[in-house]
Amino acid sequence: MLTDVNWPSSQLFLSKERLAALAEHCRTAFVAECRAMRIDEDLSPLLESLYLPLAAWLRARRGDHGRIQVVGVCGAQGSGKSTLCRLLGTVLETAFGEPAVTLSIDDIYQTRERRQELAAKTHPLFATRGVPGTHDVALGLAIIGRLKSLGEDEVVRLPVFDKAMDTRLAPDRWRWQRGPVATVFFEGWCVGAVPEKEAALIDAINILEREQDRDRVWRRAVNEHLRGDYQQLFALIDVLILLRVDGMHRVFEWRRLQEHKLAAEVSARAADTRIMTDEQVDRFIMHYERLTRHILSEMPDRADIVFDLDESHSAARVHINNRICDPL
Repeated sequence: MLTDVNWPSSQLFLSKERLAALAEHCRTAFVAECRAMRIDEDLSPLLESLYLPLAAWLRARRGDHGRIQVVGVCGAQGSGKSTLCRLLGTVLETAFGEPAVTLSIDDIYQTRERRQELAAKTHPLFATRGVPGTHDVALGLAIIGRLKSLGEDEVVRLPVFDKAMDTRLAPDRWRWQRGPVATVFFEGWCVGAVPEKEAALIDAINILEREQDRDRVWRRAVNEHLRGDYQQLFALIDVLILLRVDGMHRVFEWRRLQEHKLAAEVSARAADTRIMTDEQVDRFIMHYERLTRHILSEMPDRADIVFDLDESHSAARVHINNRICDPL
């Protein structure tokens, strides 16, 4: 999760007085949301240093035209994407009266059965969720389109993927969203990614590729999926935020922690779960490694906002690449 960030004063679109007043106004809701997510740290100081400045920046970026804004949030596993979206959504609604909703790219993963079909048809590595080709892009396009057109009291069902069961839940178990909304957060590890050049695919980057993709069929297919309808999906993004980790070693470390938390949450549930050991997590992350490295290399220059995360999930620096100049 993001902590200890110093928001650039030139991009602070609230007076000090308004900032303090809004922080006081939404502090109770902010703390309650932290508790709902079982966050032990006191994140309330971040209201003034991060969440309110970022919310005000997004409002200024959206303008007064009443259009729905899609905010893409990209970051490696365990970087704090869902925490950022939930707390930022709380601030937008409580401080500014603008409802927000989050759609995770994880929730449009293909079902386990559909991925097994893809594995049999194209390459066995497609049985593992994660890379482009294992998402239902048409579903993502439909859901975001519906969210952007939601009228007063209209509802839409949002898909839910159960990672412990490794499959998407049946539609009657999806969650409901009532409209209208002002902001759609679209978060995921590869949200906003662009394909690699063909030459970059030649050399294997880890043992998974060396042993199971010697002929490059899998990584080329992944790249072609990303070049295709994924770009149509990512074209819906109005603002792109990148949570940049300081290296792949951090991705492995934080994803292991995620799995430990997931194991604790599902320990009392049905036996048919897909909880992984640390060794299995590392192997799993190798599926993501190529594109994660590519994102960390090329996305910072084109993302609208980049948060540089250190080993404690703190944002050591924030870079705002696309500037706006109308204060609220």
